[in-house]
Amino acid sequence: MIELQNRVKSLLADKEIDLFIGYGQGTRLPRPLLAGTAEEASGLVFDGACTGNLAVYLTRKEVAGSKKVGIAASYFALRSIVQLLAEHQLREERLRVFALAPGGTLKELAGLAEVERHLAETPVPSLQVEDDWVKEIDAMPPKERWGYWLGELSKCFKCYACRAACPMCYCTKCIVEVNRPQWVQPWAAAASNMEWQINRVMHLAGRCSDCGACGAACPLGLPVHILSHKMVEIVAQRFGTPEGGNALSTFKPDDKENFIG
Repeated sequence: MIELQNRVKSLLADKEIDLFIGYGQGTRLPRPLLAGTAEEASGLVFDGACTGNLAVYLTRKEVAGSKKVGIAASYFALRSIVQLLAEHQLREERLRVFALAPGGTLKELAGLAEVERHLAETPVPSLQVEDDWVKEIDAMPPKERWGYWLGELSKCFKCYACRAACPMCYCTKCIVEVNRPQWVQPWAAAASNMEWQINRVMHLAGRCSDCGACGAACPLGLPVHILSHKMVEIVAQRFGTPEGGNALSTFKPDDKENFIG
């Protein structure tokens, strides 16, 4: 996209940004491309095929650090950016956000308010596959459902690619790295794998953008994103959308607490 390439080159030349996080042409799908020079910016592409959540790089100190950064953001990356700003992980004045309007027109979004307005005006990309998958699993008897997840997650060998791909997993020390006390066993086994995934999804409750990056990153193709997708559904149904926080850090005095057995 020439328009984006020229705009990024201009921002770099004027020192308005130090780095642009965007997409380049990959073998099959667009791949992440970090552009710090005009030459690198010439390789940028941005179209409907660019769906990966590049917001994951915004909190990586080795990538963004204290730089002024521009980003080509997919719909779900925009959701992640809103949440990261709410959690004070990004500085709005150091961020330049570009998105695509429904017709494919490039839009430069000036600040959080414009990002939120764009999200409100843009149709949510279809998650029909995920919805159907959840319905299929929900229809299973509890014992069969537990067996399904036990069978799937027992294959996990704890590479933590799902964690690395998630924009909201920005903790400098994860619970799986804490060994005093040892919250999650470090070896790969059915029970400890289940512990890890339950902890991961719980920490994302009310924070997950539903981008599916965790599942896409899994080298074994395990449906870990379906767990996250189900959690998004549950939180929305039972708690609504928390303002300025997430489901596990928001307290409402009038909460009926009818979810407690």
